[in-house]
Amino acid sequence: MIFGWFDGIVRFVNRKSFEMTTGLKYCIGIALLCEFPLVSFSETPAKYAGEFIAIGVGGRALGLGGAYVALANDVTAGYWNPAGLSDLTYPQFVLMHDETFGGLENYDYGAFALPVGARSTLAFSVIRLGVDNIPNTQNAWVDLNHDGIPESNEIDYSKITYYNAADWAFYLSYAKKATDDFAYGANLKFIRRLNGNASATGIGFDVAAKYSLTSAWMLGANFQDITTTLIAWNTGTNELITPTLKIGSAYFLDALSGRFAPAVDVDVRFEGRKSESNAHLWAVSFDFHSGLEYSFKNIVAIRAGYSDIGSINVGAGIHLPKLDIDYSFAKFDGSDQLDNTHRISLTFTLEAEQFARSSE
Repeated sequence: MIFGWFDGIVRFVNRKSFEMTTGLKYCIGIALLCEFPLVSFSETPAKYAGEFIAIGVGGRALGLGGAYVALANDVTAGYWNPAGLSDLTYPQFVLMHDETFGGLENYDYGAFALPVGARSTLAFSVIRLGVDNIPNTQNAWVDLNHDGIPESNEIDYSKITYYNAADWAFYLSYAKKATDDFAYGANLKFIRRLNGNASATGIGFDVAAKYSLTSAWMLGANFQDITTTLIAWNTGTNELITPTLKIGSAYFLDALSGRFAPAVDVDVRFEGRKSESNAHLWAVSFDFHSGLEYSFKNIVAIRAGYSDIGSINVGAGIHLPKLDIDYSFAKFDGSDQLDNTHRISLTFTLEAEQFARSSE
């Protein structure tokens, strides 16, 4: 069973401090065993209901602090800006895995994109954030009686059961290049949340666009959960993911035998986050991402960025025939309690003539 108010806190922690302190980890473990009563959010939208989705994917994008809405031009665009999938010439798939707390929490991502015809692209992506094999000792305590005083201080280990708590997101993406300068795209998003015997389901929609203002200046926008996404639990609790408008800009500058690409993104939300955001105006909040990439002859790249959650990010990438390896490192600014984060993603390109996008 999901535990109302604590579940909201966990979603907040997953985003605002994805690398939680060891002490908080144990608090979460205790709370997972307690199964607090449900609190209904059916009338008031719950903040952070979809925060596990907002963590981000891909070593390149994360190395740039998440400033990737305008730059997205690979298979990860299905997450960042589906319109960017139209830039693909060959099929691609990507894998990323991340562990925290010695493997207690696992974050996995995979995606596949397929060019269709001269201007369209289809893609499928999946994200999973989960804690597996959580012990449930509720039925394992043995009542003892010492000198007439009842106690419950021993466990019958044969009665311990285990369950998983996991959040899943599945994306079906479509993109089309309308002109040489303009592309649009959309996501059909299916959300599945599992916690012991409790489960929830939600369906959402994203619409996006990408525009080349000049040959060197790119603009991008991704309106996530545009119709508001309802997540309905089998316990009767409902949650709402309110719309988020992600706007980005990137510029390309050729110099020093390579290319510089500064990028800036703004996440505009409408759920009254106020002090929990970088800036706000009444119920509208604004979170900022910035990044800079230098690519040397399209072989080696170095990156730096600053994210909306206060992490200083750096990264590097190497482009090999049919394979891209991207690494990102995040350190939370001004915090000695949050662990550093390392992520590596592998992108495979089926770069062969028989797989190339059709020109017709």
